[in-house]
Amino acid sequence: MKKLITSMILLACFATASLAGNAESAEKDAVREVIESAYVEGFQNLGGREMIEAGFHPTFVMVLNRGGNLVDLPLARMIEITEQRQQNPEYQHVPVTGKILDIDVTGNAAMVKLELWREGRLLFTDYMGLYKFEDGWKIFNKLYHQH
Repeated sequence: MKKLITSMILLACFATASLAGNAESAEKDAVREVIESAYVEGFQNLGGREMIEAGFHPTFVMVLNRGGNLVDLPLARMIEITEQRQQNPEYQHVPVTGKILDIDVTGNAAMVKLELWREGRLLFTDYMGLYKFEDGWKIFNKLYHQH
C-alpha cells in the first residue's frame, strides 16, 4: 500500500512538472515569435510600422552607449528610421539574420539575448526586455553590444 501511495505521489509530481514545462515552453515560443516578427523582420529587415507596433510596447526605449554617454532611442524614432530606409531608393538593404541565444521567462517578464548577423558577420548582441500584457508579449527595452 505504501508503495502504491508513493508511486501515485511521484506520478503526480512528474505530471505537474511536465505541465509546467509545457507552459514555459509555450511562453518562450511566444516571446521568440515577437522577437523574430517585430524586431528582426519588422525593424531590422524593414518589414514596417505594423509589424513593429504589433510587438513593441509604445513606451519602448533602446539605450545606446555613445562613448560613455547613454542616449535613448524611443519607438517613434525607430519607426521613423525604418520608414526613411524603406522610402530611400538609394538605400540598399542587406537582410539581417537573428540568432536567439537565450530566452528567460519568469511569470510575465522575459529577457532575450540574441545575435544579429549579416552576410556571415556578427553585428550586434542584443539584450531585450519583454512584459506580457493582455494582448501578448511586448518588447519594452533594449541594450546592445556592437561587434
